[in-house]
Amino acid sequence: MFGKIMFYFVKDNKLEIQFENGKGFIEVIKDDIINVFSPLKYEDHFSRAIEGLKIIKTDFHVNYNNDCLILKTDKLIVKIHDDFKVDFFDKDGKILCEDYREDRKPFIRRGNGKIAEGEGIKIEENFRKYKIEIVKKMQGDEYFYGLGEKTGHLNKRGYYYEMWNTDDPRPHVESFVSLYKSIPFFITLRENASFGIFFDNTFKTYFDMGKENEKYYYFAADDGNLDYYFIYGPKVTDVVEGYTYLTGKTPLPQLWTLGYQQSRWSYSPKERVLEIAKTFREKDIPCDVIHLDIDYMDGYRVFTWDKVAFNNHKEMIKELKDMGFKVVTIIDPGVKKDKGYFMYEEGLKYGYFATDKDGIPYINEVWPGEALYPDFSDEAVRRWWAEKQKIMLQDGVAGIWNDMNEPASFKGPLPEDVQFKNDGRPTNHLEIHNVYGHLMSKATYEGIKDYTNKRPFVITRACYAGTQKYSTVWTGDNHSFWEHLRMAVPMLLNLGLSGIAFCGTDVGGFQFDATGELLSRWVQLGCFTPLFRNHSCIHTRDQEPWAFDEKTEEINRKYIKLRYKLLPYVYDLMYQCELTGLPLMRPLFLHYQDDKNTYELNDEFLFGENILVAPILEQGKNIRAVYLPEGTWIDYWTKEEYEGGKYILKEAPLDICPIFIKKGSIIPNFEEQNYVGQKKMNKLILDIYPGDGAYYHYKDDGESFEYKEGKYNLYKISMRLKDILEINIEKEHDGYDDYEEFELIVSNYNGNVVVNSKQYKLDQGVITLQKEILTKK
Repeated sequence: MFGKIMFYFVKDNKLEIQFENGKGFIEVIKDDIINVFSPLKYEDHFSRAIEGLKIIKTDFHVNYNNDCLILKTDKLIVKIHDDFKVDFFDKDGKILCEDYREDRKPFIRRGNGKIAEGEGIKIEENFRKYKIEIVKKMQGDEYFYGLGEKTGHLNKRGYYYEMWNTDDPRPHVESFVSLYKSIPFFITLRENASFGIFFDNTFKTYFDMGKENEKYYYFAADDGNLDYYFIYGPKVTDVVEGYTYLTGKTPLPQLWTLGYQQSRWSYSPKERVLEIAKTFREKDIPCDVIHLDIDYMDGYRVFTWDKVAFNNHKEMIKELKDMGFKVVTIIDPGVKKDKGYFMYEEGLKYGYFATDKDGIPYINEVWPGEALYPDFSDEAVRRWWAEKQKIMLQDGVAGIWNDMNEPASFKGPLPEDVQFKNDGRPTNHLEIHNVYGHLMSKATYEGIKDYTNKRPFVITRACYAGTQKYSTVWTGDNHSFWEHLRMAVPMLLNLGLSGIAFCGTDVGGFQFDATGELLSRWVQLGCFTPLFRNHSCIHTRDQEPWAFDEKTEEINRKYIKLRYKLLPYVYDLMYQCELTGLPLMRPLFLHYQDDKNTYELNDEFLFGENILVAPILEQGKNIRAVYLPEGTWIDYWTKEEYEGGKYILKEAPLDICPIFIKKGSIIPNFEEQNYVGQKKMNKLILDIYPGDGAYYHYKDDGESFEYKEGKYNLYKISMRLKDILEINIEKEHDGYDDYEEFELIVSNYNGNVVVNSKQYKLDQGVITLQKEILTKK
């Protein structure tokens, strides 16, 4: 396609290469991040994922040798050959990633597939060529991760996927090639090395991870530019940090958003909403948020309220607030075609809707019937939509839930030629489809931030790479199936590796009817997912914690209370995430990369670096094998110690989720509360598992952006265990209120404890200290 290299030159951080049939660029973003670019459609980058990229001045050298260009940084060697074949090596010359030089050759599919189609069997397409395709040689030892929320196992080797945001309500199974989100990024783990590739292309893209032929893997697109970023490790943590350096880190959310949230399609009328809220408080089950689905609106008109079912809705929101509840309302993109309706009239007047090729606003159908689609690709429309958020916020709504923004449509998919302004680069639906939800989330985020000056809480179903800067996500319309509970773990882990750290599933399942056992096991997983929300579908059985029997209710109460106990730990992980990009839910290989036993663990995970969770994901199961990596691990419930590097059998009756804490860990806890802000948390409880280790604990006001101005505390808590347990608590940053009291709960240790050079005697494993013991660094 490109032909031979004709000449080249270097300017600033770019190597420009003129081929016989086109141009190519190798851009050094950092010494471990390289961009490969060719302007096949547009002359320059136009990224919806990467905003405000900081290119770090890097020393690199280029020479031409043996018919190829060789670019060297301190960490990578890049070789560029004729036809723009690009190979990557580490600094010692070990091959990392190599372009495939032969033609693609898919495996043979035998027989007449048309016969099977007659029975309704789906027949796979055998072979397809793409406008853009990058084919990489399989070295043989690859494991693949990432690609967002795709179904299937954690390791994506042997799978094929498409990036095309899709609302498909059928039960999600491994054969699904696309779902609601398009994140064209994957991580390759090889022996002693790892790297990531981010294919920044918003058109429909394709990823074959060795399914077609085990000799190669490829990524491809229907249109756009050849534009991908090679992100070197060698640690997987480095790759995740590099990818989020490009696309953005998940920002620190408000503390209440990390509490338990209850939702249903739909809680209506307002009396039902209040009944749900009062029942939580009466039953002593913590909850911070109640979600309102589409039935709160007036005829499904966005930014309106049903005046009958929700008359005096402001009064309802105030009553809920007095009980400690926040209200989050759903907002879909479809604007009802309705003369006199302000959103419709304004959108028409100012040309804010997507149009057909003749400039006439395009109409499809969603919940309100005939509806029009705001053109979120245009900055003026995003400002308009952002401004409309204040309608809900003025009423007391605390967060916005964006749904149906793939965009979904009831009368067939949006035609390819629907027109979008695209911030001055007019284009059609093929280019905007995958970023429609991303841009809606951006507008929503900015509107909430401008009006409240608090950290916005936005939830979205559809997204693209980089959406983590604006929104949390959930995995869409799952089912109350055990298989969907099982699949939730690898889906959420791969979302986290793909930059989407603040994510969750519908606890209990959305469609079908849950059982008490399924909900019990799901809430045990949900306790350790960043977004912890129970959500269910209209006409399914009730799915609140008390909807089954006393045992199910008690298990829900136990794990929801455990989540609130762990809130300071969860918040610390979100603080770390804003700094490093590392997710809360982590596959074991993220911290045990040298242990191949961790590469394909689909049913357990790390929550941060200190807690290992091995949930029960099968009906009727009350014992399971748990792999513990190297180190000493302590059963959270029994305090029994296990040496790692092996599997153990753990009994887990219905009320037990296997949880293990690594020796040397310090886990901050809060006292009991029914919602965030019920009382001021003046005491920090430190759950200590004696050994050698250190932990950083973060504290701020939990809602504003003042932490960016230094209004926060950062505590370093370190310990050493030799003849005696020594603990030191010091404040590394002093910009916020102190705790009045520290309570140390020490497990598996009977001796004296030295805290900040003063010796204490354990009283039934507990030491209580006043804030005066703090030292400042």
